[in-house]
Amino acid sequence: MEKIQLHILGISSGHTSSSYTLILEETDGERKLPIIIGAFEAQAIAIEIEKIVPVRPMTHDLFFNLATAFHLKIKEVLIHKLQDGVFYANIVCTDGTTEEEIDARTSDAIALALRFKCPIYTYEEIMSEAGIVLGDNDTEPATGEAAPAAPSAPKPKKSKDTLSSYSIEELEKMLEESLDEENYVLAAKIRDEIKKKQDH
Repeated sequence: MEKIQLHILGISSGHTSSSYTLILEETDGERKLPIIIGAFEAQAIAIEIEKIVPVRPMTHDLFFNLATAFHLKIKEVLIHKLQDGVFYANIVCTDGTTEEEIDARTSDAIALALRFKCPIYTYEEIMSEAGIVLGDNDTEPATGEAAPAAPSAPKPKKSKDTLSSYSIEELEKMLEESLDEENYVLAAKIRDEIKKKQDH
């Protein structure tokens, strides 16, 4: 079957406070593949995209460190099945001599793909069934493979709509507090706002 390479376009808030939508886009096309993921996985993906270093290693970082210590690599992630609205993925691993395919949740597989800097693929039949093309009037996550939008999350003090009203000094203090609280999703948003203010 024909494989299609994907990249991460962005993450947006889902229908509930505990769910998010990960948007993947085909590298050589315009179709997007929306995948619903949980808050923990959204945070794991967001902090790697934003290059935020957690105070202590998160689960996916631990897996990466352990695999690297034993010279294991992930060659690719393949989203190979869509059944009853659920995407299924395999992680293709190698130790340099043998290769194995390991079943994984799609969100976990993508979080690991970011850390191992390996490609993400799916099949044409999955893109044909679940892929969408957003029109000019549709709301779309921030584009850019290197720095997609971080997922929104409940904020104890500041909301997304009001971050722009704070000074850089206030935002830097909020950033420090969110990192201390290990709220990396909020930290990514605050850091983006600081960059925006510094660029203007």
